[in-house]
Amino acid sequence: MWHNRRMTHNGSEAPGTQYTLLLGERGRVVLPAAVRKRLDLHPGERLVLALEPDGTMRLSPLRRQVEALQGAYRHLAPGQNLAGQLIAERRREAAREDREGR
Repeated sequence: MWHNRRMTHNGSEAPGTQYTLLLGERGRVVLPAAVRKRLDLHPGERLVLALEPDGTMRLSPLRRQVEALQGAYRHLAPGQNLAGQLIAERRREAAREDREGR
């Protein structure tokens, strides 16, 4: 177990676990293996760094943000597949343009 003025780490992966990271050359940070495993992160994966008004940072996988937004506006058109409707409309337009020789 180690202590920092504001953090404690005892090796467990409990929610709220904090780690001290070292800022390396060119601003690089290495995430501990336990964090990468818990979040299922892989080399080359995109992450989003959010800067909070109080100066803290929040780091999250981009895919999690995309997953959280999927269906966010579903309530505006309940029971409808708007993406499917848009694709069908675009296909009709493309077929019409092909018939008209454009």
